[in-house]
Amino acid sequence: TGGHTTEILRLLSCLSESYSPRHYIFADSDKMSEAKIRSFEQKRSETFSNSQFTLDRIPRSREVSQSWTSSVVTTLYSLLYSLPLTYKLKPDLILCNGPGTCVPVCASALLLGLLGIKRTIIVYVESICRVETLSLSGKILYYFSDYFIVQWPDLKAKYPRSVYLGRIV
Repeated sequence: TGGHTTEILRLLSCLSESYSPRHYIFADSDKMSEAKIRSFEQKRSETFSNSQFTLDRIPRSREVSQSWTSSVVTTLYSLLYSLPLTYKLKPDLILCNGPGTCVPVCASALLLGLLGIKRTIIVYVESICRVETLSLSGKILYYFSDYFIVQWPDLKAKYPRSVYLGRIV
């Protein structure tokens, strides 16, 4: 939601217009992100006239403080929504930064790759607020992302597959 959306939009502000169209996927209960994305894209269209984007919602895979047991069920439910959406979009690249919503989206992209339908590059950027430990999404996607970026040297030391670029958001 708020913090993750702000971070991802900061990352996207550095991308060229060749990263178009952009498809934003966020939790259906997240009202704040849609407004932030629309505002960001409106400003971006002033610079890049051919700027294209879509907004899609999927069920939230895990609420804050939700039990581990019930989050398995809600994540599977979210995955069921993600599969047809990912199949329709067939993204070249998924850039994500930590909200639980990214796990089912990445899982469905991985499944498309395993089935030989579409290979998607997954770039995961751990949130700037994760200084010593990974988020739950990070712990899962550390093993499945093509590029796993951390913003603190302590995390790089603990997770050798990661890429440390300093603070990028």
